[in-house]
Amino acid sequence: MRAGVKGAVRGWLRGAMAAMVACALLLSPEAGDAAAGDIDPTAPLTFGILPIGGPAESLEAWRPMLDDLHKALGRPVRAVSVATYEGIAQAISEQRVDIAFLSGRLALDAVSQQNMQVIGRLTRGDGSRGYYAVLLTSKDSRLRTLGQLLGQPGKWRFARGEALSVSGYLVPETQFFAARGLDSDTYFKSVHIDNHQNNALAVANGEADVATNNTADLERFRQHFPDQYARLNVLWKSTLIPHAVIVIRNDLPPALREQVAAFITGYGKGKDGARETANLKLIHDISGFAPARNGELVPFADIEYALEQRRASSAQWVSDSAREARFRKIRIDHDTLVARLRDK
Repeated sequence: MRAGVKGAVRGWLRGAMAAMVACALLLSPEAGDAAAGDIDPTAPLTFGILPIGGPAESLEAWRPMLDDLHKALGRPVRAVSVATYEGIAQAISEQRVDIAFLSGRLALDAVSQQNMQVIGRLTRGDGSRGYYAVLLTSKDSRLRTLGQLLGQPGKWRFARGEALSVSGYLVPETQFFAARGLDSDTYFKSVHIDNHQNNALAVANGEADVATNNTADLERFRQHFPDQYARLNVLWKSTLIPHAVIVIRNDLPPALREQVAAFITGYGKGKDGARETANLKLIHDISGFAPARNGELVPFADIEYALEQRRASSAQWVSDSAREARFRKIRIDHDTLVARLRDK
């Protein structure tokens, strides 16, 4: 890496470590137990943030809007942003988060397993309904075509996101690799797992040959690392992925859930709209949140269904009847989940 990039990354890492320490304090058992199930109108609410860029960056971006939520509710609102998808998933599973901003796969788990519901979805000023997963290469790389990527197993170095990342793993895995009968974890010479920013830097600096990413995060990457962005090439792009959503715990008082939903979906649209819109632009340059329900998550249930089918197809079975029974259960579980999502 160049010295300037190294310094930028070191600064980012210092901020991330500081944020993780702060989040560890917020996620202490005492704090979580106090918030969970507490109907005291002055008790704090905890807002979990999907890490975009880094934890420190995410906390700073959301703070103005969450300060306004605090004023609207008349109760403290604490923000929690951690460095990994697993971290926010664990906080939700331990009921230490009351409200959360999540990508589709994390939201699906929160709704189907953690007694939460969707109340809003992110909107962008350009009117887009979502974003796209991509595979990145360097413009200077020997890897220039999909034919080269698919025709030389074991040759290339791969950088991807965590297993819960929609664009960093799930969509590329289902739409690109599984669709061709491949498993990315065994196809490449090496596999490195990191966040979108670091994976893009790895490709730009010749430390990886191909990496997953998405069009929304690449916009931010272009602002922060323009020289490295100029070296990147998009080799493949997915179908449209729905935007992230806001979820809230079902065991909070109904009146409080309605108040939070009204605030979030009305933010940037009222008499103080200009100031609120400026706050929203800090959060990944978004325009606001539209009302939404659990049915928004059906596309992510379909992604999980495709992955489960691939796993069943590649597994060893004692008999054809056992194999067919597994496929039947996968189909029934998927249909049941989709019906639940649409019913709510």
